[in-house]
Amino acid sequence: MDNDTGPNSAVQRFVQWAIKPPQSYAVYLVCLILVFTLSFYAGTLKPKQAPALSPVATPAAPRG
Repeated sequence: MDNDTGPNSAVQRFVQWAIKPPQSYAVYLVCLILVFTLSFYAGTLKPKQAPALSPVATPAAPRG
């Protein structure tokens, strides 16, 4: 089990590398910048304009 060469071993090696103190500060800073830029970008997007709907004509009740 120590010689796993599957896709998880690369992820596990990256996580093991990223949680050590010098790298963890850099990973945290990169994630913080990524979240800031994505939220800023999402805030600048304009929603799609819905087609203008004409007011619905309501039939008038007969008077009398």
